[in-house]
Amino acid sequence: MHSGYPVREVVDLTDESHNTIFNMTVEEARALVGGDEPDRVRSIEGNFALVAQHGHIIRMARSLSVPMRYFVAKKADGPSLVVAHRIEDIRHWLEEHGRQVGLPMIDQFHPTYTRMVPAHHVTEIALVGCPDPSPKHERFFAPKRETLAPDLDAIGEAYIRAVADVTRKWLGSLPDDAPIGVCFSGGIDSGAVFLVTYHLMLSLGMNPGRLKAFTLSIDESGEDLVQARQFLETLDLGMFLEPIDVPSSSIDLNEVVRVAEDYKPLDIQAAAMTLALCRGIRQRYPSWRHLIDGDGGDENLKDYPIEENPELTIRSVLNNSMLYHEGWGVDSIKHSLVYTGGLSRGCTRTFAATSLTGFESFSPFTQPDVIEVAEGIPFIELTDWDHDRLYKLKGEVVARGIKAVTGLSMPVFEKRRFQHGAVKADRSRNLFPESPQAYRRIFQTVFDAEPAHA
Repeated sequence: MHSGYPVREVVDLTDESHNTIFNMTVEEARALVGGDEPDRVRSIEGNFALVAQHGHIIRMARSLSVPMRYFVAKKADGPSLVVAHRIEDIRHWLEEHGRQVGLPMIDQFHPTYTRMVPAHHVTEIALVGCPDPSPKHERFFAPKRETLAPDLDAIGEAYIRAVADVTRKWLGSLPDDAPIGVCFSGGIDSGAVFLVTYHLMLSLGMNPGRLKAFTLSIDESGEDLVQARQFLETLDLGMFLEPIDVPSSSIDLNEVVRVAEDYKPLDIQAAAMTLALCRGIRQRYPSWRHLIDGDGGDENLKDYPIEENPELTIRSVLNNSMLYHEGWGVDSIKHSLVYTGGLSRGCTRTFAATSLTGFESFSPFTQPDVIEVAEGIPFIELTDWDHDRLYKLKGEVVARGIKAVTGLSMPVFEKRRFQHGAVKADRSRNLFPESPQAYRRIFQTVFDAEPAHA
């Protein structure tokens, strides 16, 4: 039997509008999260961040695209567990609630005292008072690795069919007349998402006039706009392109760090571009709501330059399941309780920007059914540990899959990060400092806190 204070309260500040669940109600999904069989949470299709309470036991689970944090606030009559999508929501509650009860509860706060629920796990806390409880994490998504034959045509078709299946469910969840925007650079992932969405809308009898491909251009520069136009014109689909030009003077790095609530340079730079794109769309279309993007495509096909990260080797990338999705894993020394790892951490770069500007975004590549196919690819056999073969693999797989599923011949361009394609290199250098410590200092200033060490 547990001893200590009874649960004072669980404060759930999460926004239910971010739960886009295709195959059950939110309450049915919450019941699975709160149950004693974590494996059953895998059956929830779509995006979610859910809290369930049974007495002093609280269970939380989320999908890869929706962040969820928690914080244990101490009070004389028992602890309060505060759960939210963002650090600032927790801080705001402590300020407001502290004023209401006449206690300086904000004095307990520090951004690094909050904890991120890792994606693909049920996080359980027995909230019984002092000392702070240690959370337990039980995995609910564990895809088998290297289950597919080394046939690129078959792999590509299976991968893109999975993308099409989850995108079809998302389209079916939208209002019949809702406009749909693709965050589009003309790269492999956003290109595949656009073509799959376009193909599905035609095959389902939907009006393709609802669809636009939004491409960011900073100061009317950047290679993405050139690439995006070439991509669509090659397929005689140029009428869908809508450039969104934004002045570089509107990008405030301090604000981006505050919005993204992190200090990882590449994630902050990507968040800056996403926020600029979303604000540009919002200014032009005040009532637009639904966006779809290619987040997760690089993680699925392991398409990051290993040479840029001294912590990685091709063996660590190919031998560790979902390394780019989850980091080193919840049981590892390198796992951050504050931020978790991989895209499970980096998801805030899109979530924060889209939710702040009033959009609901969907990333088909982050869905478990799609990741499961990707994890089944025999990467080692197909690449024989060769970097160049690994980097070429995504284009081969995706282009073949698009051809098999849609009949379209997708152009494939060299990989380029969002923050490198939307703005010219000289302007990018002026916008973004090179030193990682510069981003940590901004984080410290923004949150009036010591630099995070997590």
